[in-house]
Amino acid sequence: MNRPIMRLYMLVLVLFALLVAFTSRWTIFDAASLRENPLNKRALIEQARVQRGAIVAADGTVLARSLRTREDTYERTYPTGEEFAQTIGYSYPFGVGRAALERYRNAPLSGQSQGELQSILDQFQGRPEKGDEVRTTLDPTAQQAALAGLGAHEGAVVALVPSTGAVRVMASTPSYDPNALRTAASAAKVNEIAGSPRVNRAVQYGYAPGSTFKVLTATAAIDTGRFTPSSTLSGRNGIVVSGVPLSNDQNESFGELTLTQALAKSVNTVWAQVAEQVGKSTLDRYMRRFGFDAKPQLDYPAEEMSPSGEYEDQHGSERLLSPLSPQVDVGRMGIGQDKLRVTALQMAEVAAAVANRGRLMAPHLTARIVSPEGRIVQRISPRVQSVVMKPSTATAVTSMMEAVVNEGTGVNARIPGVQVAGKTGTAETQIGSALNNVWFIAFAPAANPTVAIAVTVKGVPGYGATYALPIARRVMEVLLHE
Repeated sequence: MNRPIMRLYMLVLVLFALLVAFTSRWTIFDAASLRENPLNKRALIEQARVQRGAIVAADGTVLARSLRTREDTYERTYPTGEEFAQTIGYSYPFGVGRAALERYRNAPLSGQSQGELQSILDQFQGRPEKGDEVRTTLDPTAQQAALAGLGAHEGAVVALVPSTGAVRVMASTPSYDPNALRTAASAAKVNEIAGSPRVNRAVQYGYAPGSTFKVLTATAAIDTGRFTPSSTLSGRNGIVVSGVPLSNDQNESFGELTLTQALAKSVNTVWAQVAEQVGKSTLDRYMRRFGFDAKPQLDYPAEEMSPSGEYEDQHGSERLLSPLSPQVDVGRMGIGQDKLRVTALQMAEVAAAVANRGRLMAPHLTARIVSPEGRIVQRISPRVQSVVMKPSTATAVTSMMEAVVNEGTGVNARIPGVQVAGKTGTAETQIGSALNNVWFIAFAPAANPTVAIAVTVKGVPGYGATYALPIARRVMEVLLHE
């Protein structure tokens, strides 16, 4: 073969390779991003002709389904309206796009997980294209109890199964009707509603956790062997922490208290001393084991979740701050103050890890994905996210949280015939203000927990025991007696 022919042959090979590379890029490697591109109207029209799979609750209640229109396309509708708005989200590709579980599970819901071959076979056989059904772990009755309890307040409720991580309740208020988001104009009207209803307060932004964070401090203190539940410290009011006197609630002063007594009475000065002695590096290590400083490992869009942790205000925006930073007051962080901002899901995970003998299970909203023919395409199995503490530590902290309910600030959380373990929390929004962000975390039955819960309510004139605790108790009663 002479040299000019060889050169031509090589040129043809190079051009062929480039052709394969570019066609593979759009048809294989970048196919998903091309389909999701809002400028690609062809893909949107094709998706509108697919009967999107339903999203259903654990009891079979339909939370989202697609209805045929006069144009032989399908449009999404949400039968439960506001009840699961932030959790399920919406899917309006021609208007406002997708959010929440609708966004995260878009591939199976829109039939993309069935593959091109299956799609071609369906067309040849004359079968309409359908997406898979997503069956969730959510409980409508408990969700309704959570929303009724929150009422007109801004807040959130998350309930988990400690042994599996299944999310039974994820409620956020104020809420909105996803049926009202069909166009950009209607979405703009929803955005004008006070309280940012499209924000899912269960997994976004967050509030100072107040004294519920003392459960984490207790875990670190006991698991490292630095303290035991019977270790004693002074509960005197006004003990200096980081150079500034720290007050107990109502400026109440105590003598020597065991850690169990100090948790039951929620004595700030005791737990600030514990945090200082445990130290920043140890608290940082346990915070990370519980899931702090990272977005939750939930089947939910990462862009719609916030990490829990210490935050600093930097030029009008907030930045996650390492607990090891010199700007962190470890004593006040240890009692849930300082610069902490945490979500309801994060604090539910704190309770769930203690309840599950120290093993934190990754939370999940999806139970299984089912094909249009009824075949289980994917079953979501429980997964250990981290081992937070020794089982003996979990047992000790459980006993301390039982004391909170039996004889401390959480006595109103008692449920007849059921031992509840819990912790109240109250965080002042402003020094001297009458309004607080309040919390209650708990699990039950304490000996063999089937539910762990976190409730937070923003800007109320009182304590966690008054506002958050009754909501948690009612939701637990529903879940325990089903």
